[in-house]
Amino acid sequence: MCGLVGFVDTTATESAETLACHVERMAERIRQRGPDDFGLWVDPSQGVALGFRRLSILDLSPEGHQPMASSDGSLVVVFNGEIYNHLDLRAELEAKGHRFRGHSDTETILAAFLEWGIPDSVARFNGMFAIALWDRTQGRLHLLRDRAGKKPIYYGWQGGTFFFGSQLSALKAHPQFQPDLDRDALALYLRHSYVPGPHSIYQGIRKLTPGCWLAVDPAEPGHLPEPVPYWDPAAQFVLGVQRPPLSEGEAVQGLHELLLDATALRMVADVPVGAFLSGGIDSSLVVALMQAQSSQPVRTFTIGFNEGFFDEAPYAKAVAAHLHTAHTEVYLSGADALAVIPNLAVIFDEPFSDCSQIPTWLISKVARQDVTVALSGDGGDELFAGYGHYQLAPQIWRMFGWVPMPLRKAFRIAMRGVKPRTWDRMMNKLPATVPGFPRKKVTGEHLQTFAELADFASFPQLCRRLLSHWDGTAMVPGSREAFSSFTEEDALPIGLSPIQTMQFLDFVQYLPNDILVKVDRASMAVSLEARCPLLDYRVVEHAWRFPDAWKSSQGAVKAPLRSILARYLPMGLVDRPKQGFTIPLADWLRGPLLDWAENLLSPERLKRDGMFCPEPVLAHWHEHKAGLRDRHYSLWAVLMFNAWLDAQ
Repeated sequence: MCGLVGFVDTTATESAETLACHVERMAERIRQRGPDDFGLWVDPSQGVALGFRRLSILDLSPEGHQPMASSDGSLVVVFNGEIYNHLDLRAELEAKGHRFRGHSDTETILAAFLEWGIPDSVARFNGMFAIALWDRTQGRLHLLRDRAGKKPIYYGWQGGTFFFGSQLSALKAHPQFQPDLDRDALALYLRHSYVPGPHSIYQGIRKLTPGCWLAVDPAEPGHLPEPVPYWDPAAQFVLGVQRPPLSEGEAVQGLHELLLDATALRMVADVPVGAFLSGGIDSSLVVALMQAQSSQPVRTFTIGFNEGFFDEAPYAKAVAAHLHTAHTEVYLSGADALAVIPNLAVIFDEPFSDCSQIPTWLISKVARQDVTVALSGDGGDELFAGYGHYQLAPQIWRMFGWVPMPLRKAFRIAMRGVKPRTWDRMMNKLPATVPGFPRKKVTGEHLQTFAELADFASFPQLCRRLLSHWDGTAMVPGSREAFSSFTEEDALPIGLSPIQTMQFLDFVQYLPNDILVKVDRASMAVSLEARCPLLDYRVVEHAWRFPDAWKSSQGAVKAPLRSILARYLPMGLVDRPKQGFTIPLADWLRGPLLDWAENLLSPERLKRDGMFCPEPVLAHWHEHKAGLRDRHYSLWAVLMFNAWLDAQ
């Protein structure tokens, strides 16, 4: 886990010293991603500069230093991530006559490219990676990204210079880089609370799509070819759905065996390895699989909160005790969580407003005191339909999908005309039990949200509405609706069920742009490598073979994972509701964060910046402060953007 940067200046007029100065300055901006070592490589004849910050995980010796050249000197690479099956690949390459001086996976990558070429090599890689490869013979730059999108890479032309790097802050350090805001991307950010790829917050700069390969020819300045997929999630998803079915028992057993192997591969390191343990299904399963394959107690890490909110620590402690891990439990105060908020804009580098970013950074900081690598349970919800919207959206679709649009629009208007508090009073007057209507679980806030979803035109549009915080184009003057997985419905695989449609959308959009960004930036901010066994591509492809009926059992979601976990833990620790990383942000915005938020949301500030239409923001802020509506999700997006803007 490291950070890479570089550029190709097609004018090729800079000296070696100047190129080195530029790339060193760029790499310094991402020092936290790799505090152990720095390296650079320049070729002034071609205007190329590569820089690298290293977090040493495999081969701690100088033989793992990057940038690294191939044995024949024709290729130079900078590589962020891990290739977990590199020892198997190395054995194949040695049988073909390749010799290695160290034991890093970087050296294996270079030998693979020489032997098999880029497309055949990357198809063999099992790992998380962002790779920049300069081919000195052809004078071309190649960028590659892992299948799930674990490791980030930004790229794009500005004038006659092509830039690339792990984070935007590195690109901004180059004197020729122009950080011009992309208002279309800002509108997408307001809708989703993240900037979905391939967009970035800056004009002309993109994120490489996961599972893709980009070849850039500096002889064509300004030309940006479309990335070529070496692994197509749509094709793989359809293939999984259409494969001859296994029996449920065979499918679960196959999943268990794959997870054991995926976990074992991710435990290989030359530094201490541990795991995040929340007490939930996914992290508990990862820890159980680790402990089953370790001769020593696995180091596990949990945070709890003294105030009693988001406190899964007792469950995590019980799991750790049963599995006999070396458990670290740290209780924090609300003040500890609040203290990181002023630094979030710098940590996350691009506008990002998933509020679970706060506890994710906190648990990373705790783990980094004892380990350099931590395994996590990310991916379980997307692969096995664990989120609440997997149940809610199909229910709404069944209830309203058949109703004519004019009636749905009328329903929306009527429902929104009643305030949430009025609905609450009306609901409280209902009988204690109404068949099919759990009134104690339904609030006026839920009904208002429900009404806002009513006039959808298709199931993907319903999902988009359900997962949106703002109508971005209405909020950002001068913006238009840019491409995303939700807007291009024709690109969705044909013949999927509602749950499969949501799983696919989550895998290609929410997972790489929210969950994996959150984990990457939070862990890298403290120089910690996070690894995700559930996102091994073999596990992903196998999970897509599970029919909808197998993903839940008697109301319990993620049934296949629960079934495997029950082999390691008593049922009392397996069958409990999903909780997740949450903090009392709604209350904080009315309390300890009030002054901070007032400054960022002041009418004068909003009008001066001209980024958003002030009226809807101020209306949400008034409703939230007065306790009329819980608007913390939508407000957090505006607050995090304004904080990011101040940090630039």
